Amino acid sequence: MSTSARRMLTRLGWFVLLGGLLWLALQHAPLTDIWASLRQLTLAQLVSILILDGIALVLVTMRWWIIVRAESRSVPLLPLIGYRMAAFALSYFTFGPQVGGEPLQVHYLQRHYGLSYARSTCAVIMDKLIEFLTNFIFLGIGLYAIFRAGIFSGNEIKVTLGLVPLTVLLLWPLVHLSLLYNGRFPLSALLGATQARFGHRKWIRLLMVSERLSASFCRRHLKMLLLSLGGSLLSWLTMAFEYNLMAGFLHISLDFWQTLAALTALQLSFLLPVPAGLGTLELSQVLVMRALGLPDALGISLSLLMRARDLFNGGIGILVAGRTFNL
Repeated sequence: MSTSARRMLTRLGWFVLLGGLLWLALQHAPLTDIWASLRQLTLAQLVSILILDGIALVLVTMRWWIIVRAESRSVPLLPLIGYRMAAFALSYFTFGPQVGGEPLQVHYLQRHYGLSYARSTCAVIMDKLIEFLTNFIFLGIGLYAIFRAGIFSGNEIKVTLGLVPLTVLLLWPLVHLSLLYNGRFPLSALLGATQARFGHRKWIRLLMVSERLSASFCRRHLKMLLLSLGGSLLSWLTMAFEYNLMAGFLHISLDFWQTLAALTALQLSFLLPVPAGLGTLELSQVLVMRALGLPDALGISLSLLMRARDLFNGGIGILVAGRTFNL
């Protein structure tokens, strides 16, 4: 089979998968009920959602900014917010579990602030490790919330066994940071073992140098590392509050554990390599609402509200990317 034929079959497979997921999500959700839920939203409510989302964005960007500022004091916060939105847009609209915009962050630091590629990559690696570590902390709590809220009833053993590999995977950032702090380089060891196959590529050398700079950062700037972790935790709390607020605007009454369970299901839906979580986001919220005894239409309505917010942010990110690359 030719390469073009394989690509065509792969794309067809993805469209079939996305179509199936959307069908599962929408099959019991009348469009009239969805529209009735969304039309009750007021302008003030929409503005409050955007304000909270903006606060979360600033906190997430501050995590990156704190890491960069530890060794480059001249880098301001405000432009990084726009660059972060551009990176989000690239990750959101491309295949992958919400990653892909990181090279763009490296490019912005190198082009606009004169950081070397190694130091720019180091800052992005540290930012991503802290992001993954924060996600692990909240997903760990969220998995407990899923069981406490009764989302999975009657099938706990299978679900628990299925979540064990995910938990081990999400634990890696903590292990990686600990190894870096103690002068161990797991990524470099892995890349060194593959050099015989790929050769001495520049990108391999860049990642190995960046990991060593990351280890140096962990030892020399532990206080800044903990500060950026604190900012990341605050961003998660803000997102949880925002989710609960959006649910309240749609007259969905969720307690603390139900909010965490629903937000965890949302985050897990983005782990699949589907652009924008198309289909997986909607299905996750429908399943949560169904488990809580609520109509499927409320899950779709909540998904559409979140998707509108993300498309708004992604649109701004695309504009930022287009403007900066035209400079």
